[in-house]
Amino acid sequence: MHKQSIVHEQAIASMAGRIERLPVCGFHRRFISLIALGGWFDFYDIFMMAYIGAAMQNSGFLTRDEFTLTISAGFLGMFLGTIVFGMGSDRFGRRTAFLFMLLIYSLFTLLGAFAENAWQLIVLRALAGLGIGAELTVIDTYVSEMVPSRVRGRYVAITQVVGFTAIPVVALAAKLLVPTHWLLEGWRWVMLMGAGGALFVWYLRRKLPESPRWLEIAGRHPQAEAVMSAIEDQVRHSTRAELPAVPAIAVTTGAKASLRELWQPQYRGRTLLLAVFHLLQTIGIYGFANWAPTFLLAQGKSLGESLEYGFLIALVSPVGPLLCVLSTELFERKWAIVVLATLMAASGMLFPFADTAWQIVATGAVLTLFTYWFSAVLHAYQAELFPTRVRATGVGFTYSISRLSVILSTPIIGLLLAHGVLPVFLFMGAAMLGVALLIAAFGPRTNALCLEEVSR
Repeated sequence: MHKQSIVHEQAIASMAGRIERLPVCGFHRRFISLIALGGWFDFYDIFMMAYIGAAMQNSGFLTRDEFTLTISAGFLGMFLGTIVFGMGSDRFGRRTAFLFMLLIYSLFTLLGAFAENAWQLIVLRALAGLGIGAELTVIDTYVSEMVPSRVRGRYVAITQVVGFTAIPVVALAAKLLVPTHWLLEGWRWVMLMGAGGALFVWYLRRKLPESPRWLEIAGRHPQAEAVMSAIEDQVRHSTRAELPAVPAIAVTTGAKASLRELWQPQYRGRTLLLAVFHLLQTIGIYGFANWAPTFLLAQGKSLGESLEYGFLIALVSPVGPLLCVLSTELFERKWAIVVLATLMAASGMLFPFADTAWQIVATGAVLTLFTYWFSAVLHAYQAELFPTRVRATGVGFTYSISRLSVILSTPIIGLLLAHGVLPVFLFMGAAMLGVALLIAAFGPRTNALCLEEVSR
């Protein structure tokens, strides 16, 4: 029995070491491309409502209260989906959860495009949210486990760069299609674009390998060996060279994924840290992202102006994650989060005072740049804090708080907006300053450390 335990621990250490030694090559780029494509449609779906929501309100399909409920319903679905599928990927695998989630949100977004009234749309957005909910947490977990630690933050950030290019695309689609009424109302075509593309990516993702780290932890040693050997063969073929020696990495084995483990003394502090972090950060990120065109309508701009300004602001969306790609391995991620949260709070206070077109676009663009740079860093950071056996459970559970935060903060934003845009930005700025103080005081350092070392 003792001998079996030692062999089991060495096998797991071997998987981590074998991944760590791999030179970055074509295999990693193909893997990230497929992952990022799925993330692209996730971002498209999440931010879509901000742009077509303004059109729905303007046309009378939704009232402002119904729009609030639609946003809240989508994030309620995401809240449940993040917990269920986050834990599910620890039970059934990263790849399996990935494919299933993508299929769910594609189907219900497709049905949402044909909703006959506000209440049908609200229900369908909640169901689509089940699939969308854990997508980003599984991406963070999957990528973190599949690439060497020296490029972990950069590769997670690359998925964010690709994902955030969806925002200018959906903004442009809304700008061009919303005014049309060819067979269907324009906003319905915007939804159909997202649903159709995701089905294509679902086909592509059949080529993804399972995480060898997860397979070992799950006790599927022959599968882990087969997948890892296939990956190593691809790397050898790509680099035309033999692989370096396997470094010795100690890995602690344990029980299967359980929420209970998150509250054990070793991880309780990190669980609470990320839970409060996500409760606050979402107010800053989605407060602006979900409401930007509506803010402009509230300031007296026309629907056309709101969509045009929204599109111009959205053009800078990929720039923030791109800056993260270039800097994330140079600067400690903990302190990058602190600085960027503070810059979000400061730049957000300029937007309510913008009046002319260039002021609106410039202040919105600066806020967007800092916001999505922050987002890219946080997605790399959160996946580093838990061990492989409960990584998706830990990230999924704490990240679900961000979805709950949107549900709670959306009505608050709606009420504050009745008193003008400035109170909304004061609310969001206070939340981001809270994030900066929290991470500065309690956030651990993670850069360039092997996952097994960070989570020890």
